[in-house]
Amino acid sequence: MEEKKLYSIGEVSKSCNISTKALRFYDKMGIISPDVICKENSYRYYNKESLLTVPIVKYYKQMGFKLEEMQGLVEGNTYFYLEHNFRNKIDQLSQQEQQIHNSYIAVKDWYELIQEAKMVLQNNVHDVSVKYIQPTTFCGMDQDFEYQYMESIINLEWTSHLEKAKNEITGPVILKFDSFEEKMTGRCKQTRIMQQAIYPCKGCKNRQVFGGIMVASVYHIGKLENIDEEYEKILNWASKKGYKCGKESYERYVVDYWTTRNADEFVTEIMVPINRE
Repeated sequence: MEEKKLYSIGEVSKSCNISTKALRFYDKMGIISPDVICKENSYRYYNKESLLTVPIVKYYKQMGFKLEEMQGLVEGNTYFYLEHNFRNKIDQLSQQEQQIHNSYIAVKDWYELIQEAKMVLQNNVHDVSVKYIQPTTFCGMDQDFEYQYMESIINLEWTSHLEKAKNEITGPVILKFDSFEEKMTGRCKQTRIMQQAIYPCKGCKNRQVFGGIMVASVYHIGKLENIDEEYEKILNWASKKGYKCGKESYERYVVDYWTTRNADEFVTEIMVPINRE
């Protein structure tokens, strides 16, 4: 750039790759102001020092500072002032990083559930299979069960607890039934809702590890009102294969009311612990 005393707003815009609109806004915010405003035509002019402030503002913007936070920073200040503001920004960005991480995990897990459901629907997966469940920490809460699946899966008391505890969860809802025979025959009165926590919380209810076991797994496609027929399928399969079923069962809602209200597209995995007789 050619050395001269003052630079027009257009020259600053071109040299610093910044719009004239942004420069006027910086002036309004008291961050970078023109050194001279022509009385005749209100043209704005900047000296070299003001021009060189633009890259500093851009760098602060890159670091996450808002314009109103830059007012005491861009022209320099005491070490104490700078240290205090940078410490606050580090703490703020650390919280944002955690929030972004939590959102990423939740969206990624939900996306994978949709992909799993698509695979099941497209391939009409109905066969029982043996599956190992990796140990995972879940938070949970016992609730009454009256075969009203929507109310059990979207449990208002449970979601309120998570919100108050400032806990964030991910993955599908799992309902644990202490007796799959009672569940299968319509006599079940209670269940435990379980969801995986992204990070442990102090107010977590009934934290437990689920997994480290072999299960008989089968997918149920469609409405939940006839899901119990899958248990009979597991019992027949286990008898033929020489397995003994455990007492409890787990229903893992891959795609349910949280995702769609079209019950024909629901996909649920039923899991019953098994061992060799």
